[in-house]
Amino acid sequence: MPAFLLGCGVQSALTMAPKTPPNPFMEWFNIDQSVVNRVMSALTTNGADIADLYFQHSRKNSMTLENGVISDAKTDIRQGVGLRVVTGDNTGYEFTEDLTLPSMQNAATNAAAKAKGPQVVMPEVNSLASSGELYTTNVPWSDVGADQILPLLQFVEREVKAGDPAIEKVAVYWEDSDDRVMIATLNGSLVTDHRPLARLTVVATAKKGEEIQTGYSNISARAELSWFSEERLAKTIDEAVERTMIQFEARRAPTGDMPVVLASGTSGVLLHEAIGHGLEADFNRQGISAYSNMIGEKVAEAFVTIVDQADVPHERGALNYDDEGNKAGRTVMVENGILKSYLHDEISAQQYDTNPTGSGRRESYQHAPMPRMSCTFMEDGPHEKDEIIAAVDHGIVCETYTDGQVQLGVGTYSFAVKNAWLIEKGKITAPLKDVTITGAGPETLSRIKMVANDARLDAGGWTCGKNGQSVPVSQGVPTILVSAMTVAAANNS
Repeated sequence: MPAFLLGCGVQSALTMAPKTPPNPFMEWFNIDQSVVNRVMSALTTNGADIADLYFQHSRKNSMTLENGVISDAKTDIRQGVGLRVVTGDNTGYEFTEDLTLPSMQNAATNAAAKAKGPQVVMPEVNSLASSGELYTTNVPWSDVGADQILPLLQFVEREVKAGDPAIEKVAVYWEDSDDRVMIATLNGSLVTDHRPLARLTVVATAKKGEEIQTGYSNISARAELSWFSEERLAKTIDEAVERTMIQFEARRAPTGDMPVVLASGTSGVLLHEAIGHGLEADFNRQGISAYSNMIGEKVAEAFVTIVDQADVPHERGALNYDDEGNKAGRTVMVENGILKSYLHDEISAQQYDTNPTGSGRRESYQHAPMPRMSCTFMEDGPHEKDEIIAAVDHGIVCETYTDGQVQLGVGTYSFAVKNAWLIEKGKITAPLKDVTITGAGPETLSRIKMVANDARLDAGGWTCGKNGQSVPVSQGVPTILVSAMTVAAANNS
């Protein structure tokens, strides 16, 4: 528990369900190497280029506190195994929530019938590999009760309301999850991962006269309860209050094509959506992405380097292993303005005759993996933030974002900007509201003219959707100057 809450008289959690063991599949269901080998043998009976078993046990908790009242609280526990076999262009995928050997063998046989190929000699599954250490916890979320979470939410609600007398309503949303996965692959590897995750979101509503404004902030990490320190919560609280109250002073945005400064951290959402998806290998293999067949070509100025890096400790998008059992790490996609690599899963890596980049991800055991981002960011550039602002005669700064529409892979986008600022003659002069920015990712990337040295990953609780699957991600950028973007005023007043 965070130290500042220890005086709240909170008792230890009343655990209603048995504690989750480090490996529930082996300890609860006796799924050992011999069982895995028998299921894998059934899965590859008709041949295989790629095959894997993805075991998952997931416990998720959520709670909502609105004006001092818990309006929603629930726990969801799910478990199962996804079975995938790939031969050529054919993929067989089945899942079962019955972790008995007959059920798993039956699912394996059904998957194998959908993807027939040359016979393979399957190696025996090796001993269990050790889990990674990117997000180890002393107290897993499965052992944390609502009685420990509630005081934290009450603290946030109380402090946000105290932030300004105009704030009439506060909603605090909480989610935590404790995922245990075990992945067996065709090459004989067997890995496990314990994936904690938590997110806190606060939404403030203020009223002055007849005018009502809302603002929000959130934080998320693969960490335990103690990570939510008073310092981190105070920053989140201040952001929610400031982002709400500044809108009473905001004016309507100018319109037209103009220079746009993307604020550090939060603007990573634009990098992720409009550019990052276009660097995922499946979109390039299908010819959807504008970056198809552009490996080795210049796509940005020489001071632009874009990285996807899963091994950033405690980040929301961090992973020890991807969902195909590959060690996750660092992939430089754009280096000094040159396109160097796509993000590959096992299928695209075979088709491109290269190695997977540890980018195979899936929402759950019910889904097949595909190339996805983890922690995506642009590295520091040679400029200063103040230098970038001073270089703009007339333009805007975009700071926080709400709704967005993106054509994945292609990269055309439209984002609603919640908090923005007007730049006049090299100075920030006024807050703006109701701003929309539109453009195309590759064109925006080529129009980046300055990059500051203040890169940071945003601590917010970002979730990425693709082809019906959602996964947690992290993203961030330094302060960036784009020479021209289309700015419009949103329709709402």
